[in-house]
Amino acid sequence: MNTGNLLFKYRSYTPIPLALYILYNSHPEIQNMLIGFILIAIGESLRMWAVRYAGGVTRTTKVGAPSLCTSGPYSYTRNPLYIGNVIIYSGVVFIAGSLNILSMLIITWAFFIIQYYLIINLEQNTLIDIFGKEYKNYMNNVPILFPRLSSWKNQDKHVPIKFSKTIKTEKRTLQNIILLMLIIYFIHYLK
Repeated sequence: MNTGNLLFKYRSYTPIPLALYILYNSHPEIQNMLIGFILIAIGESLRMWAVRYAGGVTRTTKVGAPSLCTSGPYSYTRNPLYIGNVIIYSGVVFIAGSLNILSMLIITWAFFIIQYYLIINLEQNTLIDIFGKEYKNYMNNVPILFPRLSSWKNQDKHVPIKFSKTIKTEKRTLQNIILLMLIIYFIHYLK
């Protein structure tokens, strides 16, 4: 199994050492918490929007897709879930705080840049194998990460799933965010 496959399969767990590092170096300050909560809300909103279109297949441990989703947030960027994760973790950094918050943000971004670079390369190659010209056309029109200013007009007719189903799919992400917030609270405010 290559590094990309390994990171993809365990991508829910690979940020644990980063989270522990953030918690270990935490030094919360009230003025940063509002920024952190706003970033977490933005990141999770983006994730929910993406999951509403892609569905529960985003939770798989094997690279692939039953169909190519290019509507909703996927018409702006090919990887809205990963962008959402980076924004969420940036919010966690602000809430946890640090004596040098900029260096903590740089470490967090570097972690995700390296991980997602390897995963995205694997995903792209797999999706080219599965969808061929259709995916190459998508690649040529929709950026890998930084979103387009307008949605890409295409023939994808994916219909968003119900919000209740989205919440069920996102349950683990929401639980992890709450767990991190509780740990920060207990470490620093219940001494």
